[in-house]
Formats: sequence, C-alpha cells, structure tokens
Amino acid sequence: MDEQSGGTFPQTLIDAFRATPDRPAFEYGGRTVTRGAVLDAVAAYVRGLREAGLTAGSVVALDTGVSPEAFAVRIAAHAEGCTVVGLRSGLTREHLRSILARHVSAVIVDEASSDAEVRCEAAELGVSVLETAALRAGAGAGAGAGAGQAAGSRSGEAGSGPCSGSLVARGAPDDVAVIHLTSGSTGRPKGTLLTYAALSVNWAYTSEDWDDRVRRLAARYERFLLFGTLNSAVVFEHLGLCLMGGGTAVIPAEPPRFPEVFGQHRITACLLTVPRLYALLDAVRESGADLSTLRNLLVAGSPLPPHRLAEAAELLGPVVHHGYGQTETGMLAVLEPGELAGRPSLADSVGRPLESVEVTVRDSEGRDVPAGKTGEVWVRRPDFFHGYWDDAEETADVLREGWVRTRDLGSLPADGYLRLAGRIRDIIIVNAIVHYAGPIERVLASHPDIDQAYVVGTPDEHTGEAVHAFVVPRPGATAPEEETLRELVARELGPAGAPTRVVPLAEVPVAASGKPDKAALRAMASMG
Repeated sequence: MDEQSGGTFPQTLIDAFRATPDRPAFEYGGRTVTRGAVLDAVAAYVRGLREAGLTAGSVVALDTGVSPEAFAVRIAAHAEGCTVVGLRSGLTREHLRSILARHVSAVIVDEASSDAEVRCEAAELGVSVLETAALRAGAGAGAGAGAGQAAGSRSGEAGSGPCSGSLVARGAPDDVAVIHLTSGSTGRPKGTLLTYAALSVNWAYTSEDWDDRVRRLAARYERFLLFGTLNSAVVFEHLGLCLMGGGTAVIPAEPPRFPEVFGQHRITACLLTVPRLYALLDAVRESGADLSTLRNLLVAGSPLPPHRLAEAAELLGPVVHHGYGQTETGMLAVLEPGELAGRPSLADSVGRPLESVEVTVRDSEGRDVPAGKTGEVWVRRPDFFHGYWDDAEETADVLREGWVRTRDLGSLPADGYLRLAGRIRDIIIVNAIVHYAGPIERVLASHPDIDQAYVVGTPDEHTGEAVHAFVVPRPGATAPEEETLRELVARELGPAGAPTRVVPLAEVPVAASGKPDKAALRAMASMG
C-alpha cells in the first residue's frame, strides 16, 4: 500500500496534534504529555510494530492500562492499518481463548496489564506477546519470544524526540479498523466490526463537521477525567471529543475516588455509568463536594429513571447530560442540562438524536409507526459498525439495508426527543403473554420510596416464567410492602404484569461493564 495515500483514521488526529504540538494532551503520573510528545511515541511504536512484522491487516489485541503510552500504541496500530481488538476485563477463559484463536497475530501488553491468563492463553495458542516498552525501543520481534522477557522494563517517557513529520495513516478504507467487544449483558460478548472508512468519519474525531450542539459539548471537555479502560468504544469516542476539541485527558495516579477527584484535578467533564452516578449522589448528599469546575457529567450505559435524573440535576447543578448509545453505534442522542431545565418533563427522554443520526421507530414487521407510538428504534449514520465478528446470522438480523436495529423499544414524539421503553430481548413470558421488563421497572421506580428497580424472569412450573423484581429503597426510606408495589404495577400495567416477588436490596450488583448485573439478579431470584 502507498504510505502517502493517507486520509483514513487516525489522520485527522495526527494532523490536529501536529498543528498544536505544545498543547497538553494528557496529564498522567505527575507529568504533562504534549501532543507533540504523543506523536513522537506513535512514530516510535509504528517502527516497533513494523519490526515485529505487524502491518496493514494484522490483527492486534490490546491488553493495556490507561496511559498516554497505551493510547499512543493504539493510534500507532491504526496508523499502520492493523485491526485492533480491545480486550476488556471480566472475560471468561472460554471467551478469551475464542478471541485470541481468531487470527490474532499478537497481544500487546504493558506494565499495567495484570491478567496473567491473557499471557498464558496467548502462549498456548502460539500468539506473540509484545511489551510496549520493547516495541518502543524497536525490539518488537524479540519481545514476542515470551511474556516475561521484558517484564521488568518500564514504559518510556513520551516526548523523547521531535514528532515525526512523515507519520501518515495507512489503513485501507474497507479494512476492519477495530473490533469492540460488547458488554456481554445478554450473554456471550460479541465483537463489533468498524471499518477504517467508518472510523474516519466518526462524529467525535471529525471536528470540522461538528454542529453547534457537539461544539457546546466538546467545549465542556477542557479537562476530561479518563479512567477505567481505553478499550471501551464509548470511552474512546469521548476521549476523541476531548482531544479534537483541544482539551486535556486527566488520568489520576490511583483509581478515582468520587466525588473528591473532581476538585483534586479540576475536572470539567466525566463519563459515568448509572450505578456510579447513584454512588456519587449518595456521597455528595453525605459529605458534599467541590464541583466548582465540573461542567459536564454525561450519564449513559443503562436506563436512568426520570426522578433520578431530576434529582441529579437538582443536586449537582446544570452539568448533568443524559446520553444514549450502543457499542455498535456510538452515541446516538443526548439531553443537555438547558433542555431539562427549560422542560422538566423531558426527564423521561434521552434527548434529541445527534444531527448526524437518522432515527425511525418501527413495528415487528419493520414498518414505521406513527410519531409517539412505541416500537423498535432503528438508526443509521455513516460511522456505524460493519457487522459482528464471525457471526453472519447476528449481523443479518441487526443490519438491515444500511439501518441498525438497536433492539431497544422506544418512541419518537413530534417534539423530537427520544423516549426508551426497554430492551426487546429483556422480556418475561407469563402464560404465553410477553411482558417487557422496562415498563415494570419504571412503574416500580416511580414510587416515592424506591430509588432503583430491576425486573428479571424466573422459571415457573405453572406459568412458564414469573416476574421477579428487586428494589433499592431511597436513602433513609424503608422499602414499601410487597403488596403495595404489586398493586402499583397492576394499576398501571394490568394484573398480569405484577411481580410475583419483590425483594429489597441494599445495592444492586454491578457487572464488569459497569452496568447493573441482571445475570446475578437472575441467579439470586432462582435461589429463592
């Protein structure tokens, strides 16, 4: 491939960093890493990848921590045109082995990698294990000889030389750029394929195409709290929004403590899951917090009941954004604080779709339903995923003539604000009648003494399945009597949807993805 062809991802990022080499890109471990320093690291990793025999089309798995070097090695792999697979925590040995066995050429690890099983499985499958420190030193081929060979070496400091003016992205538009692993909340984690053509027009990394709403959002990312993993599709997307908007990604030396981290690092923007938001609200109520610099707290990943969104806005101020998206699609819609303040009734929505996103709501036959009616949400945008990794059947089910079936239930009224009603597959079948968990959860959470509600189905010898609910009381409140909650659901949704059991919990179990763990709840329900 002609190295000067360029133009594909991450060329826009390279160009933006090259234009402002002295601007900070990261704060990490007591040091500031400039954009020029990141490009130096990228150029060094590109040389290391080539010496290790990894070029365009090579499949590279990343098991790295959260650091400027981890970001640089991923950008280097993309600059070379490799296919990047981001490993995530919580994978079973079976899932990990199935991923590494699928034509993976190498696993790149760093000093933050703590999963010995990754190295062990790679060794058994004959997959090279490369240390980032060795790659940067140009010893990539040698590093692959064994997982422990470079274990004592430290990742080099970013910014050791002039940034390379010859750094050009080499990915072919139709090649797969990245395989993001889904959270696995519905079972086995799936790999979503994103081509270089799609990644090159990703809304977060193409700042020249931003509309006023995205520019407003990006302006709040002056100091973005970066933690957890770089292998999350949503984290990588919002990191792009920060960097392409001229902001700095702030990586705490230790796992962040909320809410203290906001004041300690003068954070202006943060991405949170719903369970972490609940913990944050509890902490702020108990001890207060310095939130003077915070301008954007974007909450996403799972449903947020309207009363909790309103409570968060009241407690934290005009900073709370409610976002909606999927690994397959990236962010689709966002509700801004000003919109919620102007119309409090919008707390039941996830906001307006981004300008680049087309949304339609359809029935089970794929036909559009009238505005405001509930159906399945279908979406499309040029930067959506290309399909599922080695799963043609699932790909054909979700991708339909350029549209993505989200498999989320929702409605799009005339006001343009998207409302969600649950997952199509999150159902309980009682006496051959389908009940969606989402509506039952929302009714339960509407009780003034209920903070959170989750519904699962359990086997029942008389009805096939039974509705089993778990509720978390509001702080300082006592869970209502089971019959009170059953009657509440019966009034709103009919007697057939009323839970057979309602069990109070002090807190909901959380999966490795940061989402409520319904698999754990089903196990608890089955145990009685």
